[in-house]
Amino acid sequence: MGTRIRIGVIFGGRSGEHEVSLRSARSIIGALDPAKYEVVPIGITHEGLWMAIDDAGSALVNGIENALGRRAALLAEPLARALHALEGGALSALAGGPLDVVFPVLHGTFGEDGTRQGLLELAGIPYVGSGVAGSAVGMDKILMKDVFKAQGFPIPPHLSFTRTEWERDPMAVEQRLEEWLGYPQFVKPANLGSSVGISKVKNRAELSRGIAEAVQYDRRIVVEAGIPNTRELECAVLGNDDPKASIVGEIVPSNEFYDYEAKYVSDSSKLLIPAPLDEERANQIREMSVKAFRALDLAGLSRVDFLMNNETGDLYLNEVNTMPGFTSISMYPKLWEASGVAYAELVDRLVTLAMERAEEKRRSRFTFGQATARS
Repeated sequence: MGTRIRIGVIFGGRSGEHEVSLRSARSIIGALDPAKYEVVPIGITHEGLWMAIDDAGSALVNGIENALGRRAALLAEPLARALHALEGGALSALAGGPLDVVFPVLHGTFGEDGTRQGLLELAGIPYVGSGVAGSAVGMDKILMKDVFKAQGFPIPPHLSFTRTEWERDPMAVEQRLEEWLGYPQFVKPANLGSSVGISKVKNRAELSRGIAEAVQYDRRIVVEAGIPNTRELECAVLGNDDPKASIVGEIVPSNEFYDYEAKYVSDSSKLLIPAPLDEERANQIREMSVKAFRALDLAGLSRVDFLMNNETGDLYLNEVNTMPGFTSISMYPKLWEASGVAYAELVDRLVTLAMERAEEKRRSRFTFGQATARS
């Protein structure tokens, strides 16, 4: 490793959260100390093309497609560990040497769901965030709920179905949802985040429209019963095998629920940090957050979301986010800032955790017995 840590920051991607990724990457790159890090900006277009970006500032403001750069590829070979230029159909290593670590600032599908993590594992490059299994289960709301239910966590009542089931007999699906969950309901694509494709529905007509919206983003849909008198509470977790929880925050959304606009466009939603909770309830949420983190074998970071019926006090573990937003108004960095960890320090800690996790993995053997040469 050279004097500075050569860090590849990957952003964009083939996801409904592409623009959110650009906003997060802008903040992260700005927080990386140039005396400690050599940043290699890597953009992925909406179509999935990889680009070695010459001007990260332009790409993050004007879009990857409009940025100056070269087509690039990351080889799934641990001896390479470098970004390669695609020139005339041939591969040539880009200047600068191998990458020491990668910060995949990718939200949603093809980035946060284990796919990108698998490539980085094959390439043998340390990376920020959870591994393949934790990322995949953390992204899939149906599998996640199955794990949480098996672990004894309280979760909201829900049902799931496939796009094929709904297209074959939409009336039967909608009737089953009404009978089991009542109204209101939250209709969600199983694999997406940032509230993309999510609808709060209060009757059959809205339910039909909500499902039609959700099936555009995924073949599997989960529908949750609305929790009455809801408070939305969130806790940030940081660490690997010994994770720590931040103080608890609360979101008072400007819209009817914390949708995409309320998260990233409007600044009228209120983030209450710390959340107005008694100490016992706050500690309960922090403990459950760490247990949820461990239940999915997560690493690096996660934001854990809860719903609470303010009238009965019933608390529900809603979901985890393994690569939460890092924009200027995102809850994850704000929770840690309020817990005494400034933004730049938080980013630095995540890189350190990524490299520590890679070192821990190198202690494991991946061969058995003595290798024999091929005849």
